[in-house]
Amino acid sequence: MIITTTPSIEGKRIVEYRGIVFGEVVAGVNVIKDFLSSVTDVLGGRSGTYEDELQKARDAALMEIEQRAKSRGANAIIGVDVDYEVLGNTNGMLMVSVSGTAVIVE
Repeated sequence: MIITTTPSIEGKRIVEYRGIVFGEVVAGVNVIKDFLSSVTDVLGGRSGTYEDELQKARDAALMEIEQRAKSRGANAIIGVDVDYEVLGNTNGMLMVSVSGTAVIVE
């Protein structure tokens, strides 16, 4: 399935719109990862543990949106938007939300 942030797909013609589809994932970040991240904050550099969690959550949200588009008979998703949010009392939850328009292209 073609998934793109653009409103059209070069070389393809949109023949039918199947509606807006969403994929959401809320992932918890555990205490050990928080500790390792705080060490990175003090010493500088990138936090590989948080980057890994972010990548997993984003991939899961994209898989979810693809499945929802397929269930509507679509073969592509256009205009995809990815949003990130930190949730919870201690900011220990990460939410990734993906939305786009399911379409049929030929």
